[in-house]
Amino acid sequence: MIVPAFCMLLREAMTDPLLERYGVIIIDEAHERTLATDVLFGLLKEVLTKRIDLKVVVMSATLEAEKFQNYFLEATLMRVPGRLYPVEIFYTQNPERDYLEAAIRTAVQIHSCEPPGDVLIFLTGEEEIEDACMKVRREIGNMGDRVGPVKVVPLYASLPPQQQQRIFDDAPPPRDGSSGVPGRKVVISTNIAETSLTIDGIVYVIDPGFAKQKVYNPRIRVESLLVSPISRASAHQRAGRAGRTRPGKCFRLYTEGSFKKDLQEQTYPEILRSNLGSVVLQLKKLGIDDLVHFDFMACFSHSIVQEIDFFLNSNTTLPLKWILLPKKLWPVHFWHFCGPYAKDPPAPETLMRALELLNYLGALDDDGNLTQIGTVMSDFPLDPQLAKMVCASPQFRCSNEIFTITSMLSVPNPFIRPRDQQGEADEAKSRFSHIDGDHLTLLNAYHAFKQNNEDSQWCYNNYMNYRAIKSADSVRSQLVRIASRFNMSLVSTDFTSRDYYLNIRRAILSGYFMQVAHLERQGSYLTVKDNQMVTLHPSTCLDHKPEWVMYNEFVLTTKNYIRICTEAKGEWLIEIAPHYYDLTNFPACEAKRVLERIYERSKVNY
Repeated sequence: MIVPAFCMLLREAMTDPLLERYGVIIIDEAHERTLATDVLFGLLKEVLTKRIDLKVVVMSATLEAEKFQNYFLEATLMRVPGRLYPVEIFYTQNPERDYLEAAIRTAVQIHSCEPPGDVLIFLTGEEEIEDACMKVRREIGNMGDRVGPVKVVPLYASLPPQQQQRIFDDAPPPRDGSSGVPGRKVVISTNIAETSLTIDGIVYVIDPGFAKQKVYNPRIRVESLLVSPISRASAHQRAGRAGRTRPGKCFRLYTEGSFKKDLQEQTYPEILRSNLGSVVLQLKKLGIDDLVHFDFMACFSHSIVQEIDFFLNSNTTLPLKWILLPKKLWPVHFWHFCGPYAKDPPAPETLMRALELLNYLGALDDDGNLTQIGTVMSDFPLDPQLAKMVCASPQFRCSNEIFTITSMLSVPNPFIRPRDQQGEADEAKSRFSHIDGDHLTLLNAYHAFKQNNEDSQWCYNNYMNYRAIKSADSVRSQLVRIASRFNMSLVSTDFTSRDYYLNIRRAILSGYFMQVAHLERQGSYLTVKDNQMVTLHPSTCLDHKPEWVMYNEFVLTTKNYIRICTEAKGEWLIEIAPHYYDLTNFPACEAKRVLERIYERSKVNY
């Protein structure tokens, strides 16, 4: 849980609604439209009506200035000339069938034909990047001494920090001293290199026009990583990487027509494709109860809104691009979701799912008001399930352990698995593995780190991300400080007790009882209530298939995977969450029949 500045500001607003500590607030990279920035925009707009002395500066190199200006009630617009160097843009004549092969081919051509200068290639994910690194090295290596040496460097979020720093290394020197052909550095990165990062020496950018986006399906509570086309704003940001220190070139692996017609103007706002549980909890804590009419940023540009308004209020035939629904539904379609100022509220189903989640967790009562435990949960900068797990942990006498597990779940994966050392990394991880699941494995890894005096060399030897686990240690300290404000006791079950790990697993289930899967007779898992067939992720430490598993993530990639899994017991489900496992409102499935037998055995009247 590395909290961005925007999130910190939102949390401050919970205790200081008018943000009186601040005279000027600057929001940079506003075009990215993250969850935090969208909520912050709405909050600041409300604060500005009550504080005329407050100044808000919204910045971006690719900002939809007109939209932001109208949203903030005709705010002053300032254009500051940048110091970027010119960047020449090249498009393909025809669409590329395979953008990965096209990117590799373009990099090789640049190295063999273009003047000195480093190359930045944008790809979508770790596997793709590592594959491209290998192929670029091989292709250029096969060219022998005709070309200069090349240094290929990957960059993605899960890469260890010391390896991420390699992007700032110098290009390799010529093979034959100063008289030889100069070397070149090739950085292959996800979109984390798109903004707020200057890599000296980058002259050439290769942009295939794709990125991975996390998209949330509220019906089945699934987050999927989808490869999607980027926006024109992102394309401009990528091209700008080539003009930071000298004139550059950007090779776009798509046609100019596709850029103008197919790519949307701005990146699709995160609030429209995310689980909103934490957002709703935040807004409730801020005193905002009318979530539907919260003043979200506009999705459509002001000109489009005016166009829609004109056609809806005239007898003129609506242009083809707006013929989406029967005419009688046009006003409902556009104005229910956009309002007269084209606001961007999340989809009603996503919002209802978030309210349902918080109600089941006990954070909201049946009237949608914050409960006592909901107030405590909102003070923790965590997802609602993690916050509930933390709040429930003292009653299971394992708050110390739950703080540790929560902190390890809030940082990047602490286990490193290099492509060329996967066997060694898996063997190292097995030394911390717990037979009952991944949450307990994370606990063991943290304890081993502390017992070895937080040694970075020990982390290196055991294929653990030192910076990630140090961040987890810092997060844990932060959680303990918050807990102390509520007089939350820090307790542990005696390690020698047979209940030590049982209590921890029950505490985890108190937050994740809605994310449980049952092992069916045919050997597959079926998620409870949502009835989705899922598979344990290959990274799990479970060496068997328990009847019930609770999971942290349901991710759709090549399969329906559940990640970070730990064994649960059917008896715990009806003990910890009888309101959720009410069989009178439970879909027919094998899990229901098993729970019925458990209810009968325990003589619980359901």
